[in-house]
Amino acid sequence: MLRLGVIGLSAGNGHPYSWSAICNGYDPVAMARCPFPAIPAYLAERAWPQDRLQGAVVTHVWTQDATLSAEIAAATHIATVVHDWRDMLGTVDGILLARDDAENHAGFALPILEAGLPVYIDKPLALNLGAADHLLGAERWPGQIFAGSALSHAEELQLTGTQRAALGAIRHVEAATPKYWPTYAVHLIEPALAILEQDAFPSATTVLHSEDRTMATASFPDGTSLGLACLGSLPSPIAFRIFGSAGMIELRFRDSFTAFRTALQRFVDGVRLRRRMFDANRIRISAALIEAGMA
Repeated sequence: MLRLGVIGLSAGNGHPYSWSAICNGYDPVAMARCPFPAIPAYLAERAWPQDRLQGAVVTHVWTQDATLSAEIAAATHIATVVHDWRDMLGTVDGILLARDDAENHAGFALPILEAGLPVYIDKPLALNLGAADHLLGAERWPGQIFAGSALSHAEELQLTGTQRAALGAIRHVEAATPKYWPTYAVHLIEPALAILEQDAFPSATTVLHSEDRTMATASFPDGTSLGLACLGSLPSPIAFRIFGSAGMIELRFRDSFTAFRTALQRFVDGVRLRRRMFDANRIRISAALIEAGMA
């Protein structure tokens, strides 16, 4: 059983609650006080303890607020609250860096990597290609970092062989999400790159900002293209419209719990196998596209 420490919290991001609950189970009374109501709602739909992650438990938690740390610990059965996150190093087997303020990732991740521990870095890994390469270059073994959008692991966003055959040659993907480009564009980019089976950097990008919305298009050397819309405060599903030479299909993201658990399980499996469990090149392409959209 791997012992994990969780580091949180960034504004608007409830992953310290959700990831810890997926690993440990949860206390429904304490979790009812979670400031992200969607989390206790989808946890209540699961069977416990059967739906817990296999092979790991969160034993330590740190946030920048001791009261918040204690609330997360109570809600998710975490035994130890630390007052300095560095106190986890040498005590746990891995770290969940459950913060999506990517500008602060290196400050946490580099000491963790230097200590020889594996780390799951919340999405996005970085806001630009240079920062992504800096973090990946600090690994002591391939796969010491696990990163990326959990939506990359969502079953409902994976095309089946039958769907691919019906679409024909896939030439364009349109994707939309609520919320904001720095934290949510990655949820569109990584699944779209997988749908396109795209391993090249874009040959051209265009970006439009309007109020709190960011829209971007990218074209690739093979002629495929991608349209991305982070719609800010506008309500929207996370949805992908996929256009092929023989048809079109729409996919919608629906199951946060299973996507998170699958991603966490792949992190744990990668720690045990000392293997990279995500496509590092697509993470780099994603960082380059996030950077373009922030210009």
